[in-house]
Amino acid sequence: MHSDGRFLTFGLFVVFILITLGITLWARANTRDADDFYAGGRAFSGPQNGLALAGDYMSAASFLGIAGIIALSGYDGFLYSIGFLVAWLLTLLLVELMRNAGRFTMADVLSYRARRQPRVRTAAAVSTVTVSVFYLLAQMVGAGALVSLLLGIHPGETFLGLSAGSAKVLTIIVVGMMMVFYVTYGGMKGTTWVQIIKAVLLMAGTTVLTVLVLGRFGFNLSDMLGAAAEASGRSADFLQPGLKYGREIEGDPLRTLINKLDFISLAVALVLGTAGLPHIVSRFFTVPDARAARTSVNWAIGLVGLFYLMTLALGFGATAVVGQEAITAQDPAGNTAALQLAHTLGEFAGGPLGGDILLAFIGAVAFATILAVVSGLVLASSTSLAHDYFGHVLMLGRPRESQEVAVARFAAFLVGALAVVLAVVARNLNVAFLVALAFAMAASANLPAIVLSLFWRRFNSTGVVAGIYGGLLGSLLLMAFSPVVSGKIDPATGASLSLLPAGVDFHVFPLENPGLVSIPFGFLCAVAGTLLSREKADQERYDELSVRALTGTGSHRAAHRRPPRRK
Repeated sequence: MHSDGRFLTFGLFVVFILITLGITLWARANTRDADDFYAGGRAFSGPQNGLALAGDYMSAASFLGIAGIIALSGYDGFLYSIGFLVAWLLTLLLVELMRNAGRFTMADVLSYRARRQPRVRTAAAVSTVTVSVFYLLAQMVGAGALVSLLLGIHPGETFLGLSAGSAKVLTIIVVGMMMVFYVTYGGMKGTTWVQIIKAVLLMAGTTVLTVLVLGRFGFNLSDMLGAAAEASGRSADFLQPGLKYGREIEGDPLRTLINKLDFISLAVALVLGTAGLPHIVSRFFTVPDARAARTSVNWAIGLVGLFYLMTLALGFGATAVVGQEAITAQDPAGNTAALQLAHTLGEFAGGPLGGDILLAFIGAVAFATILAVVSGLVLASSTSLAHDYFGHVLMLGRPRESQEVAVARFAAFLVGALAVVLAVVARNLNVAFLVALAFAMAASANLPAIVLSLFWRRFNSTGVVAGIYGGLLGSLLLMAFSPVVSGKIDPATGASLSLLPAGVDFHVFPLENPGLVSIPFGFLCAVAGTLLSREKADQERYDELSVRALTGTGSHRAAHRRPPRRK
C-alpha cells in the first residue's frame, strides 16, 4: 500500500468511529430505563432488527477468514460458508422460540420453569460470560493484527511512529475503549444502530467486490472457478473435497479416521454452537412482538444467505486474480485475501489510487465489523451479570431498575478491561482455537439447557445446572488436552502447530475440536441431573412456557415470578 493509501485507510477508520460515537451519544439521551438499555425499548422494526441480526452474526471471521480459507483450500473452505448458513437457519428457529418466552437474557428462558432460579441464573451468567470472553478475545486479537496489515506496518517498519507490535497493542486498547463506550453509553439502542450501519457497509462492500471480480470473467461463474483451479496449481482437485478436511493418509487408517471425525466435530460445533451464542439470543428481545420477530428472521435469512454466497466469489476470485503465492506471502492463514482482492480490483479499475481507495473502504468495513461484534458480546455479558446475577441472585429479584442498569454499565467496564488485558497478553498467539472453543462451549453448555427447557416436560433446575457446568467443563478439559494446545508438529519443518512450543506434549484427546464428544456429554449431564434429582418439574409453568414460545402470547409481560420492584 502507498503512503497515501495508509492515511486514507486511517482517515476512514476515524470517520467511522466519529459517526458511531455520535449515534451512541444520541442513544444515551434516549435511554431511560432497563427496557431501553437491555432491549432498546423493543422499538426496532423487523427490517431494522433483521439488519442488526445479520450484522451481529457476520463477524470479521466470516468476512476475512472464510474468504481466505476458500482462496487457499478451495471447496473445503466453502464448507465453512455452508456450515454458518445452516447454523443460522437452526439458530433462528430456536432463538425465536426463546424470544417469545424470555425478557432480556437466555437465563430468563432457562429459569422460567425452574424451582431454584438463583442456581439456574448463576450457571447461565457463568456460561454467558465465559463463552463471550473467549469469542471476544479472538475478535480483539484479530483486530490488532488486521489494523497492522491494513496500515502496512510490517516488522521493522513504522507508521506515525508506531511499530507493528505497538500498533497491535494500541488497536486492542482502542477497540476495548470503544466497545465499553458503546455499551455503557448507548446500551442496546446504540449497539443496535452500530450493527445496522456495519451490516449495510459490509453488504455494500461485499457486493462491490463480487460485482467487480465477476466482471473480470464476464459474469461467468464457471470461468472464474476454472481460472481459480488453474491458478491454484491443483487443477480440478481444487474444486473437490479433501484438500483441508477429512484427508486420507495412505497406510494410516487411524489418522484418516481421526481427520474425518475432526471435520465432523468442527461442523457439529459450528452448526449447533451458533444457537447458544449469548449475543445472538439477546438480539431478538429488541422487537415489540412475535410478528416483528418473524419479519426480522426473514430479513436476516436473506442477508446472511446472500452474504455467504458472495464469499464464494471473494475466495475463488482471490485465487484467480491475486494468486495463492501472493496471498500466503502477506498472511500464511489467508486472512488478507479479501483485502488483497480489493486492492487488485481497485487498481484494475482506477490505477494505484483506485486500489488504495477500495482497500481503505474494505478495511474500514472489516474494522466496523469487529467493533460491532465485540460490542454485542460485551452487552450480552454485562446484561447477564446485572440482570441475572445481581438482579435475581444477589437482590432476590427486587432491584431498582436504576441499580440494575448502573451495575450493567460497571460490568461492561469490567468485562472490557478483562478482555483488553487478555488480548494484549495473547496478541502474538494463534487464537483461531478460541473461536472454535467458543462455539463448542456454546453448543455443549447452552444448547442442551435451551432445547430441553423448551421441549422436555420433566426437565428441572438441577438438569439445567448440571448441563451447563458439565458442558462447559467438558469442552474446556477436552480442548486443554487436545493437539490444539500441545503436541501438533509440522512434519516438514518440525515447528509447533499448537499453542505451546515444540517439545511440550501432553495431549491425550486426538480431535482438535471437542464438539463431537462435549456436546453429547452436555446433553448427558443435563438428562442425568434431571433423572437423578428428586426435584419435581413445574408442569403448569412448562405448559405456560410452551404456549408463550409457540405463539408469543404474553411475552415480556409477567414473564417471571418476580416480586414488585422497590421504589
